[in-house]
Amino acid sequence: MGDKEKKEQITPRRRFFTDMAHHIGLGTMGVLLWGGYAAKAKSNPLTLRPPAALDESDFLKRCIKCGLCAEACVNRPQNIDKDGHQKPGTLKMAKAGDSVTIGTPFFTPRDVPCFMCDDIPCVPACPTGALDIAKVTNPKTNELDFRMMDMGVAVVDVHSCIAFWGLQCDACYRACPLLDEAIKLVYNRNDRTGKHAFLEPVINPDVCTGCGLCEKACVTEKPAIFVLPREVAQGKAGDHYVKGWDKKDQLRVGNRKEEDITTHNERSKKKPLDYLNNNGLGL
Repeated sequence: MGDKEKKEQITPRRRFFTDMAHHIGLGTMGVLLWGGYAAKAKSNPLTLRPPAALDESDFLKRCIKCGLCAEACVNRPQNIDKDGHQKPGTLKMAKAGDSVTIGTPFFTPRDVPCFMCDDIPCVPACPTGALDIAKVTNPKTNELDFRMMDMGVAVVDVHSCIAFWGLQCDACYRACPLLDEAIKLVYNRNDRTGKHAFLEPVINPDVCTGCGLCEKACVTEKPAIFVLPREVAQGKAGDHYVKGWDKKDQLRVGNRKEEDITTHNERSKKKPLDYLNNNGLGL
């Protein structure tokens, strides 16, 4: 068998192994790239969702990424300016690079806040219940109530807010649609000068809806007031938290009276009331 014939037999074999290695390499690279992309595509924990959104995990299970909420938001009548031009809507559908699960709705208050529409058009537009209309329906009137929105809660950075420097500023206060309810201006005397006062914005988290109109209005380059998801802004008890008293404790105690209960502190034979009120610790 000549060299030419050997080459003709070997070449297809080499091509097969070369192609296989090439495809394996591309496949491996694709897996790595997709893994990195998928990790990045997960929503940032600071992501702000539309009003009446379910908890994040349930929201992602229900949301079909149809974009109807964002469409309803941008098509609201208030989004047409006096010249007939359409302004951008509050809700955006996440795309690659947004650090939000792709195709899901979110908003950035500093760009376009939520204007708390009376009819809340984005919520009824949702076909799957990812935006739960019951969350924004007043049970007394059975009507939509924008005061029941809960997109997050505003937080004030007292170190960068100029009102805490002694400069008069009420931009966030005036921008709030729930004027003097969600944000109040608290008077504090300026002890340094003795002649001036601080008017400091204080958030009432029970009223604040997280619309972000205050963040949009803030005069500092980096807003000194900003909206965070409620669970981030207010936190929650960690798994290590030890409850002081719960229903099981009450069942264990039963109907016993205080004078019949003693502590387990070996250094003291005092009753609980004495233990707490007389410098404690049985010392």
